[in-house]
Amino acid sequence: MPTVPAHSPEAAERLASTADVTASDAALRRFLHGLPGVDAVGLEGRAAMLGTRSIKTTAKAHAIDLAISMIDLTTLEGADTPGKVRALCAKGVLPDPTDRTTPKVAAICVYPDMVATAKEALGGSGIHVASVATAFPSGRAGLPVKLADTAEAVAAGADEVDMVIDRGAFLSGRYLEVFELVRAVKDACRRDDGTAAHLKVILETGELSTYDNVRRASWLAMLAGADFIKTSTGKVAVNATPPVTLLMLQAVRDFRDAVGVQVGVKPAGGIRTTKDALKYLVMVNETLGEDWLHPDWFRFGASSLLNDLLMQRQKLSSGRYSGPDYVTVD
Repeated sequence: MPTVPAHSPEAAERLASTADVTASDAALRRFLHGLPGVDAVGLEGRAAMLGTRSIKTTAKAHAIDLAISMIDLTTLEGADTPGKVRALCAKGVLPDPTDRTTPKVAAICVYPDMVATAKEALGGSGIHVASVATAFPSGRAGLPVKLADTAEAVAAGADEVDMVIDRGAFLSGRYLEVFELVRAVKDACRRDDGTAAHLKVILETGELSTYDNVRRASWLAMLAGADFIKTSTGKVAVNATPPVTLLMLQAVRDFRDAVGVQVGVKPAGGIRTTKDALKYLVMVNETLGEDWLHPDWFRFGASSLLNDLLMQRQKLSSGRYSGPDYVTVD
């Protein structure tokens, strides 16, 4: 079965063929609870083992550049201003002003009211504008509010929308309610010209309690049409972790094998060092192969990670670490 991206018309047709799974709450529950149980010890052991792999010299330089190109450079603070967003966009376009060979980041991620500012600042750079929506980060709002939040971001020019699922509904076993929310937001991502913003579905894995719940939430989001599944908002105590990310990588692999639809993965929150980022890239390569080693399929949700990647990049090229004022402070 040839693979298609989750945002393609062919993917919609293939997901329609799984309609019996989502025909009712009972059917969806049966399917999700019929997924294989997660071997927690095996999962954590595998993640720890992959974390011991090392990347040297030329391969390390390539991996650092790849990691930079996968970053969703993010500012999601109540004190965000147009000036701060424009400065972040400038950094995303040219992360290291002293070295124009440095790759651009994948996207700038902001609140909906800052999308137009980011879009204008990025111009024709090719960097995407991502916007959080659906009452981020709590998701505690009614469906009309969530859809209006999404529509505002898309109308302002967002290329990508990062939504949050209703964890309360999920943990209460109201799976069809969560499925229909994701599907409704996916519909709200469509533009009048027939194109659509890509949808990243945030599971907030730190609040899902068990690995089995993470697997179920991953499949639920993908069945509803997610283009990416994302670990976290970055606003809770526990965000991305290697075992949870590995589990989500396994889920997208199994989903592609079953349905023929390829979905991306975005760990977010708490990934701050080059060493950590390279561990995640090893995990992607070992679990999914080169098909996912591209910004279209794997992203880092981060703000401070870029600074460390830039310092390590300079160390490889010059043999010494830069001073503390080498990179801009976000």
